[in-house]
Amino acid sequence: MSTYGWVLLCTIAGPFALSFDKKIHFYTRFRPLFTAILPVSSFFLLWDAYFTDNQIWGFTDEHIAKIYLYNLPVEEVLFFFLVPYSCVFIYEVLIGYFPKLNLSVYSTYFSYLFIALGATLILTGIGNWYTISACAISCLLVAYTGLLKKKKWFPYFSLTFTIALIPFLIVNGVLTGAITENPIVWYSENHIVGIRIITIPIEDLFYNASLLLPIIWIYEKIK
Repeated sequence: MSTYGWVLLCTIAGPFALSFDKKIHFYTRFRPLFTAILPVSSFFLLWDAYFTDNQIWGFTDEHIAKIYLYNLPVEEVLFFFLVPYSCVFIYEVLIGYFPKLNLSVYSTYFSYLFIALGATLILTGIGNWYTISACAISCLLVAYTGLLKKKKWFPYFSLTFTIALIPFLIVNGVLTGAITENPIVWYSENHIVGIRIITIPIEDLFYNASLLLPIIWIYEKIK
């Protein structure tokens, strides 16, 4: 199995095994989950393919299976289904085990801090495609759902995103070269601001929020 494949296996193994927990019953929500994941991940795959074509990012051959969907390694395609699965699992665990948390103040501070940081990066990274696209989309989504519409599920999204930063740092750290000589996924320095968390471009935080937030939005609407 490729290095990227092992990363994905480790990402999904725990959440999938615990999906049959008697308190959460996450397996009973597979239909709304994958109905939500499919359209959002399809959009992100198009985005991914376009950026790969333009060498804004790319993949190191030694770490992938060299099986492609257009120009994307099969592992990269699976990423957009397995990572949201794991994140929504965390979301449901928080709701299931801590249903009465009062997160309104936390989510408000989260929203303002998220938008402020994103706006700063956009102003800093004028001309950087990845910086502007990831930060602009995610900040607009957070502003609309968290501050303007105040969606009732948003406080749990904000906590989920915060907690998911721990596995995010591990998974994205491995993908971006924290433990390998060459990164599994590389980024063009011409399209990021250059601020990295260990080896992870800071834009990845906003990219992941852009992926996860609309999935939970659709998921909650269907559920």
